[in-house]
Amino acid sequence: MTHAQPPHSLAGTRLLITGAAGGVGLATARLCAGLGAELILTDLHISPALQSLADSLPHVRAVQACDVSQRLQVEALVNAHPEISALIDTAGICPYDDDWLAPDWNETAFMKVMQVNVLGPMNWARALLPGMLERGYGRMAFCGSVAGWMGGLRAGAHYAASKGGVHALVRWLAQRGTPRNVMINGVAPGVIDTPMTAGHGYQSDTQPMKRFGQPEEIAHVLSFLVSPGASFMGGCIVDANGGILMR
Repeated sequence: MTHAQPPHSLAGTRLLITGAAGGVGLATARLCAGLGAELILTDLHISPALQSLADSLPHVRAVQACDVSQRLQVEALVNAHPEISALIDTAGICPYDDDWLAPDWNETAFMKVMQVNVLGPMNWARALLPGMLERGYGRMAFCGSVAGWMGGLRAGAHYAASKGGVHALVRWLAQRGTPRNVMINGVAPGVIDTPMTAGHGYQSDTQPMKRFGQPEEIAHVLSFLVSPGASFMGGCIVDANGGILMR
């Protein structure tokens, strides 16, 4: 198969990036802008860092707050920006306070994690998939985790369960999208040097590469998954974990 443009170019792609104020989200926005994408950036709150980055990048169509767990907010954002051709979903939370064996445990934290980490991707897919199927083209890339494969290193049960759910959801969606050239995949990062992991006891000397991953290293995978170069990939979860888990 030949491509009309370089396989990693995102020229002509209207790309929605969620969780854009996070470490991986910011790195992904910066990289994808350089690859030519037209960007729509969203997060629960628009941080000064995100707004500053958006102001410095070319082809940023919108920067908009959205709670991914709220279906109506997701649908309103998508309706405001028709013909989105690609989604990179980096939104997610990882609380470290889930002692689910404690006598006084309740499901509040678990339900919040599932609403953001699993219902959020479902809301985006529900809003975007019909249009992509109708047009016969689309790309979606979701963020799973090594925790979704192995139960995690320090993350709680709610986070591990949610990321396992993302992995399964990617494969379920890909079965429906692939026949119409809507390629849906994900990445499973290891420990990445972001505010989500900082201060929670991760040690770089326990990692095979003796360092943590950088946000840009996950952005590289995500940008590829929504590029023409990933045209024959469907239902894949790409391991980007520095060798901590080899499957």
